[in-house]
Amino acid sequence: MRLRSLLFVPGDRPDRMQKALESSADALILDLEDSVAPQAKPAARTAVASFLQSAERKARLFVRISALDSGLAEDDVRAILDAKPDALVLPKAAGSASVTALVAMAPDIPILPIATETPAAIFQLGSYAAVRQSLLGLTWGAEDLPAAIGATSARNEDGSYTQPYELARSLTLFAAHAAGVSAIETVYPEFRDLEGLRSYAQRGRRDGFTGMMAIHPLQVPVINAAFTPTEAEIANARATIAAFEAEPEKGALQLDGRMIDAPHLRQARRIMELETLHGDKTRDRE
Repeated sequence: MRLRSLLFVPGDRPDRMQKALESSADALILDLEDSVAPQAKPAARTAVASFLQSAERKARLFVRISALDSGLAEDDVRAILDAKPDALVLPKAAGSASVTALVAMAPDIPILPIATETPAAIFQLGSYAAVRQSLLGLTWGAEDLPAAIGATSARNEDGSYTQPYELARSLTLFAAHAAGVSAIETVYPEFRDLEGLRSYAQRGRRDGFTGMMAIHPLQVPVINAAFTPTEAEIANARATIAAFEAEPEKGALQLDGRMIDAPHLRQARRIMELETLHGDKTRDRE
């Protein structure tokens, strides 16, 4: 499944849903949680269910439900289950037990947990491997966690994350790969700062994330480009694979003046898998 960009859309704004579908996002996250005021939730459930039933699925349609301990999650799931969302995004997840509880409400629908929004959740990141068959991926967030522990901010003055939240990001990245599922980078909140977004998204892919969440359609092409292999990467991957195919008896080779071995071959194969998945016609370049 191609999941470079996942665009949030407020569940109480049906006017924005169709517009978001016309973007190049790989998935929309129709939100029933933080972006919807409590009094608007019943109408939002109805709007989301209606859109799921009627929309042409140019992108995958996910729904972020309310947290399991909010008293609202069961109503959210009940309202949209028959409309067949492609996945459920679970906020304030607390490890495999949270996933198991949601599976009981919505069997056979993949789950994308937001895995770092409470202090206790940090210590459960390793548990997701036990429920990998129910997971679409794993993502993180740095908005709820500082509020939960009384921190004044998750960021330094230059906008970078402070050490505690860099730790949460890194642990989520490794937890996703340990479970064998997509590692989804968190949002970049300054949606008009496209150069800052480009740098942040490129860093995410460099570090091993496979996609990223977005809060505005303007961000989608930048994110798609960052998480799509470049022509240079594809050419190098092809050359690496060809070099090993030409000399299969060797474990280490020289290519363009540098040594390559098994990790380089694995990376080359991963890039070619992404190339096959994305395809030339789906590239979003700026």
